[in-house]
Amino acid sequence: MDHHLYEYGAVKYHIQASGLNPKIMQLSISAAPLSPFVGIAKGLSTNVIRDIRELCADLVEIVEPTEEGYQLTLRFDFSRFPANKEESMKLIKSISSLRTTILASQLRDMLRNEKNLKGISRPIKIAYHPREYFFIVRQAQKTTVIFPMHFKDDLDVVIATALFQLILQAVMDMRCTTNWKKAPFCTWSPIPPRELRGEHIKDLTTNGGFVSFGTA
Repeated sequence: MDHHLYEYGAVKYHIQASGLNPKIMQLSISAAPLSPFVGIAKGLSTNVIRDIRELCADLVEIVEPTEEGYQLTLRFDFSRFPANKEESMKLIKSISSLRTTILASQLRDMLRNEKNLKGISRPIKIAYHPREYFFIVRQAQKTTVIFPMHFKDDLDVVIATALFQLILQAVMDMRCTTNWKKAPFCTWSPIPPRELRGEHIKDLTTNGGFVSFGTA
């Protein structure tokens, strides 16, 4: 068996197995950069590799070096797969979360490495799905994350808008207390925040407004 699979057009998988040893399968995974402005490392960080080993150490072996063109290559030994159904489902869920782990590691490494963001003055668009994205705005004294909110149903828009206003007002009130003064600020606006001025109109067209989180 030799299959190439693609998820959302941004994540690719290569699955390989042989009839000579059907209990062994090799899986390679790669995710496209979250932002066209920031490159990604060829491999994954040591912390991510450690997390993956802890997730499913008994079943999975991390192959090094990885397959060419991929960020992670795993070898599964299904002879070690737990017989208990509950344990099996738990392990399957862990394996299915690998894509999220890789994407999260990109974002974490991007924000930790100041050199990646040097010279970038405009908002960084992070696309974790072709139709789902958010913006990171890095400034001298603060970092702001802005989420354009999209809803399929008109009723959802009405409910979400009301909830945003109630919840965010409660958050603002809490930040006025001593214990919450250092908490990130959180705001909602029906129109694009000024930090997104100049961005493409299609990225600023929403029916649920914009939720912003950041450090002041």
